[in-house]
Amino acid sequence: MTTMHQRTIFFISDGTGVTAETFGRAIMKQFDITTRAVRLPFVDTVDKAHQAVHQINHTAEKEGKKPIVFTTLVEPETVKVVHEHCKGLVMDMFATFVQPLEDELGAKSHHRIGRFTDISESKEYFDRMEAINFSLAHDDGQTNHDLAGADVILVGVSRSGKTPTSLYLAMQFGLKVANYPLIPEDFDRQQLPPALIPFKKKIFGLTIAPDRLSQIRNERRPDSRYASLQNCRMEVAEAESMMRRAGIQWLSTTHKSIEEIAAVVMQGLKQDE
Repeated sequence: MTTMHQRTIFFISDGTGVTAETFGRAIMKQFDITTRAVRLPFVDTVDKAHQAVHQINHTAEKEGKKPIVFTTLVEPETVKVVHEHCKGLVMDMFATFVQPLEDELGAKSHHRIGRFTDISESKEYFDRMEAINFSLAHDDGQTNHDLAGADVILVGVSRSGKTPTSLYLAMQFGLKVANYPLIPEDFDRQQLPPALIPFKKKIFGLTIAPDRLSQIRNERRPDSRYASLQNCRMEVAEAESMMRRAGIQWLSTTHKSIEEIAAVVMQGLKQDE
């Protein structure tokens, strides 16, 4: 049986697997191949490690190719099982980075699994939860309450990437983000929504190519005026003109990932400090 992918990628962790997957996917993007991703979280016992190895080895036999295995396991016994019995190409992130750091710093790392308790009890964790709640409450212009408490306010036409960027900034960096859609009423007034004007220094604009915007909107409302290319061209042109007149920073999201958009926004915030 032929498969649609060229290689299977496993992400193994004694925690959620997010770190292994994020790092692994970033590495694999450097190669022009199709992959199938399998995350194996909470591999925190020897028995679970053997189960994970069995799954990886079965895949190797079935596909006739070594799976690529990214691991962030820290427990020596589980690490040993994977290294000694796995038939995949094992990319051990801790062995690659932590051990050289131990040698350089002359200190042993904590080697603590997951560290969920430490994180969930920290001020940073609670600040991040508060930021996520704030960003959800201020999504898509739902409320003007406490805009003074926002770290950044994103504006742009509907479906230009404001909501996912807001949530990413909240979850990854603990930023309180409000986002507002620019609508025909704003274009008629030729100015930003009145509630945002006192906070212009916090505003960052997002725009997008009209043809891409039309494609995205058609997935939501097929063959509507909202999604028509003519309307998208008008809205984008009006929004960009408004942002220029207001003198706010903005960027096009057309060919950028959420991570790239967030990085530019963060850079803009630092420039204003």
